[in-house]
Amino acid sequence: MIKKIGIGVFILALVVAALNYETITGWLFSAKTINTTEARLLIKEDPTVEELVDILHAKEIISDKEEAISIAQDLQLKDDELEGGKYIIAPKGKIKDVLLGFKRGEDGKGRDEVLVNVIFNTCRDLNDVAKSVSVCIAADSASLFDYMVAPETLSKYGFTREQMPAIILPKQYEMEFDTNAEDFLAFMASKFKEFWTEERMQKLRLVGLSSQSQAVTVASIVYSEQGKVQDEWPIIAGLYLNRVKKGMKLKSDPTFKFCWGHELDNVQVLTGKHRDIDCPYNTYKINGLPPGPICITPAKVVDAVLNRADVDYIYMCAKPDYSGEHNFTASDTQHIKNAKAYQKWIRTQI
Repeated sequence: MIKKIGIGVFILALVVAALNYETITGWLFSAKTINTTEARLLIKEDPTVEELVDILHAKEIISDKEEAISIAQDLQLKDDELEGGKYIIAPKGKIKDVLLGFKRGEDGKGRDEVLVNVIFNTCRDLNDVAKSVSVCIAADSASLFDYMVAPETLSKYGFTREQMPAIILPKQYEMEFDTNAEDFLAFMASKFKEFWTEERMQKLRLVGLSSQSQAVTVASIVYSEQGKVQDEWPIIAGLYLNRVKKGMKLKSDPTFKFCWGHELDNVQVLTGKHRDIDCPYNTYKINGLPPGPICITPAKVVDAVLNRADVDYIYMCAKPDYSGEHNFTASDTQHIKNAKAYQKWIRTQI
């Protein structure tokens, strides 16, 4: 009799324990996130469970890390099951579903892996491109840069290292987060090919240029000379193309500034010392065009080159005001007058 009671008590205890476990588990599994708006996460590397919980807590998606860890344990979630990526976390969702959503190969729930916006509008060179793009996609800056300048890559796309920046037409693009260096450049090459239609190729020949990289090189000089007043782009393009046709040195200040890398970024007054640097990009030293672009140039500036203004100008000088505009002329005498007027004005501003 005592034995039977003991067995009954033991069975009852198991039932109570099971009910308590189900109650606790049910409560845990019903716990929700605290974010009231859609939250976006960019996780570059595969996280551990603890790292994921730390991220969710830091981004104010969950309030209780211990609770989330307990839920992960009940789900038997393992570190090697989790995957980095771009995620969208809906507001007030179940923490259980959020955690499960980070499992490798899982769709929906907490994870909504989406296309990422890739923006690189103000880049000087491929190194800057690599740094900007690596913030948006999984590929790191070193792998991006190394791939873009690798001899095999240059051979594949038919560019020299100096010409390769011409393939990058900057704007906002959508790419998969897990895009690697090879896929990134293939994507940019496809956009380059789309841009260079037969109509644009005909215009290229009409303005006296022999390759797309030459057009982008001229555009990069135009863009570096005038980043404020877009209406001047076709005029400046016409001016430099006139100088090329006449066999004149371009004498563009941004080209010798490019030779100094980032050393002159905060220098307000450029001097003869800066201008006299020996460098294949310095158009005060070389004849014709530099070997490649001096900045990553938007497509609309390239179009300004292809649709150059029909002008006879060969000189330009900044106007003596803060408009950002230039005085243009075909006369060296008038250019000297324009330069003196600007120099006189600038001295009064110091």
